[in-house]
Amino acid sequence: MNENNFESSTILIVDDNPTNLKVLCAAIANYGWVILVATDGESALEQAEYAQPNLILLDVMMTGINGFETCQQLKANPLTQDIPVIFMTALTDTIDKVKGLSIGAVDYITKPFQTEEVLARVKVHLKIHSLTKQLEAQKIQLADRVTERTVELSDAMQELQQSQLQLVQSEKMSTLGQLVAGVAHEINNPVGFLSGNLFHLAKYANDLIEHLKLYRQNYPQATPDIEKNARDIYIEELIEDLPQVITSMNVGIERIHHISTSLRTFSRADTSTKVDFNIHEGIDSTLLILKHRLKANHKIPEIEIIKEYGDLPNIQCYPGQLNQVFMNLITNSIDALEEYAAKNSQPNKITIKTSIKPDVQSVLISVKDNGPGIPLEVKERIFDQFFTTKSVGKGTGLGLSISRQIIEDKHQGKLSCISVSGESTEFIIEIPLK
Repeated sequence: MNENNFESSTILIVDDNPTNLKVLCAAIANYGWVILVATDGESALEQAEYAQPNLILLDVMMTGINGFETCQQLKANPLTQDIPVIFMTALTDTIDKVKGLSIGAVDYITKPFQTEEVLARVKVHLKIHSLTKQLEAQKIQLADRVTERTVELSDAMQELQQSQLQLVQSEKMSTLGQLVAGVAHEINNPVGFLSGNLFHLAKYANDLIEHLKLYRQNYPQATPDIEKNARDIYIEELIEDLPQVITSMNVGIERIHHISTSLRTFSRADTSTKVDFNIHEGIDSTLLILKHRLKANHKIPEIEIIKEYGDLPNIQCYPGQLNQVFMNLITNSIDALEEYAAKNSQPNKITIKTSIKPDVQSVLISVKDNGPGIPLEVKERIFDQFFTTKSVGKGTGLGLSISRQIIEDKHQGKLSCISVSGESTEFIIEIPLK
């Protein structure tokens, strides 16, 4: 799509720092876009409602209501909920970036601003927003002219949907992948430092203890001051506990290293061709990232994960995209169990099963929960683009649609759903071995 198609686009920039406003306005001033400015969340909400901008660049840290609160109010208002929001935040605010994406933002721009990055992200999301508006217009036109132009408009809408799905999928996975890979990288540095030094600490502690034992053998009669100090610091317990403390620290470092490895596995960048991938490593890395949502809280008891892994070979696939499907399906199961928690008398369970199909031509992956199930009228539409039963701000209606595209178009497989109302929901992935 040509840049000139967006000359009529309106961009609202929200920041209480005049310098930031000046830099951003200068960066995008030459593209013919209408630029609106707000210096606080309250005026941003008012301008967004009456001006209906095509894109909002929103600072996280502001006086008054901050960027997160402003975004939540934008997404709760039917008049502004569809306007894409890009957060502006510092490079080190990884948690803020993840939080912003979770409450409805589509992307983030890092500070200090890089003109190329600002322009690239603004153009991408103006395109996505424009494609969405075009899709809505096509749907209305299709309804009005069903008899006359059914085939022509259906083809156009299908092409538009595929383009939009690819843009959304690519941008979301790129953003999430950068965040996760960045976290893993930042973890690795201190873990390596601690692991190397802990090895020497263990040796030094052992040498000191042996030296102390040798000293006591040769000089068994200690002075009163030495004996008092030994009692004060509990010398016997210290000699016994110190090696155990160091061993426990080693276990902790190993756990952190495992988390970092799983994060890197999840965020693997896709190549232009399929590569060998261990399905179980992908599922395990996804479960590790979602571990905090599986724990018990004030709303829901703990969710038990039951793994029934078969003996699978590595398969040729796009690992990053496949991990995105695992994330979507497991997250959907968790959401369903959370909503069903008050009515469900059984322990919450998600069963993940893998196997080779009897004809030995494909791999089967099943994600099954013991939640409320899906009503028949809803089940018929769950793979439709933008269809969601979740409240505003909690679901886009794109997760299952993108998942089906990844499995069926990218991997020539099949994604299906089996649900029994009031009992369970099971999603089954089938991917050819070759």
